[in-house]
Amino acid sequence: MNAVLLLHDLKIVKELVYEKCGLVLTSLKLNAESTEYAACSFKLNELNIEYRVSKITPTKVGQFVAIWKRNADGITEPFDISDNIDFIAITAKNGENMGQFIFPKRVLAEKGIMTQNGKIGKRGIRVYPIWDIVTNKQAEKTKSWQIKYFLEIKKGVSSDQDRARHMFNQI
Repeated sequence: MNAVLLLHDLKIVKELVYEKCGLVLTSLKLNAESTEYAACSFKLNELNIEYRVSKITPTKVGQFVAIWKRNADGITEPFDISDNIDFIAITAKNGENMGQFIFPKRVLAEKGIMTQNGKIGKRGIRVYPIWDIVTNKQAEKTKSWQIKYFLEIKKGVSSDQDRARHMFNQI
């Protein structure tokens, strides 16, 4: 994904969600790696956000997203609970459907996605937006916890601002 597409997707979310909730996006930094997932970071007011766009995969339900960093030795590793991140925001799209997962780092650590207490996290995950119909028990279990952090976004329709504000207050 190139910077133009990233900025287009982020602009939509910014206008339809962030601004309507009084969240000001600043300090946008595009990551040199994981550009196919629109990897970047920014601040929403005082919140530190790590941002990605998930990708549809051809053989499995759901969408995949890479969420890793490079350590001082240049090796990829999962994000750590001690990293200066408050949320990982993942935009998902499929045709006219669009939404954003707003995962607090605490939840990602509890689910084993962020490294915590010596337990290594994950470098990528599969996400299941509300429009995806899951076909197995593991996907069903994953979707059931993820959906609590999903905000549907529709052009021309005001997103649930109270829900969005509540999600960004879960630090």
